[in-house]
Amino acid sequence: MKQQSPGTDSSGAGAGPVAGNGSAIDAAQSGVAREYHAFVSDVEDLLSSTTSLSGEDLAHAKARLSERISSARASIARAGGAVSEQVRSGARLTDSFVRTQPWQAVGVSVAAGLLVGYLLGRRSS
Repeated sequence: MKQQSPGTDSSGAGAGPVAGNGSAIDAAQSGVAREYHAFVSDVEDLLSSTTSLSGEDLAHAKARLSERISSARASIARAGGAVSEQVRSGARLTDSFVRTQPWQAVGVSVAAGLLVGYLLGRRSS
């Protein structure tokens, strides 16, 4: 089985939001993807070796699998935290923009509404 020491995490998902267009979300998703693939690999290794494991070896393998499950859960929790922080940051920026430039925000909203209306009207024709 592939092992990762308990204190290490190479996902980078717990490092907090990263500046840029969704890079924190991308980092969180790639961290979860890596954790998922490692978890699946460990489960496959365990299943292939269960026929030859004795009582103590089976208990050890079960403990490693339990550790991997805990690690996967923590990685998912970190990813969720990074995504929610990115969304909160976007909401704060939008709120700040609307408060400082309300007429420009209204103009953008009207333009977006007209574009959506035009596209929907054209689609039904």
